[in-house]
Amino acid sequence: MSADAIVNAANESLLGGGGVDGAIHRAAGPQLLEHNRKLGGCPTGSAKITPPFDLAAQGVRHIIHTVGPVWHRSDDARGIPIGELREDVLLASCYECSLELCLRHEVSTVAFPAISTGVYRFPKQRAAAIAVGRPTRWFAEHSLPARVIFCCFADSDARIYREAISAL
Repeated sequence: MSADAIVNAANESLLGGGGVDGAIHRAAGPQLLEHNRKLGGCPTGSAKITPPFDLAAQGVRHIIHTVGPVWHRSDDARGIPIGELREDVLLASCYECSLELCLRHEVSTVAFPAISTGVYRFPKQRAAAIAVGRPTRWFAEHSLPARVIFCCFADSDARIYREAISAL
């Protein structure tokens, strides 16, 4: 897969962690950690952009780090309209801030993971609806990025994203 920018589902420290965050830090090399130590972290719902370091060899020009919300509810919030919960707003902001960075840095293609659906426990169907919906609205007003790729960990996750895309 080729993308100008990849999005990292980071934690607030931006100093690496597990899952996507750990994989990106390992692939980008130790320079990413050193660079991110100087950034002062990133609040939930926001995003910061860094060089790709060792990922440049794969054609990546930027890493966009965004911090998704932790799901604190004991249920999956079925029946509550998307956008009604604080977690929904913060997750949508992750996509908005990342897309804004794409526009400012002239990123044509960006690859997103399923932000907050791993250890942060955001319900996958709800997250997919937000993930797919925000870029769709973005395209109506902006020319960049020209292409958004959703990278899914498992076939079951990809199926959820395909269903969210079909629902639009």
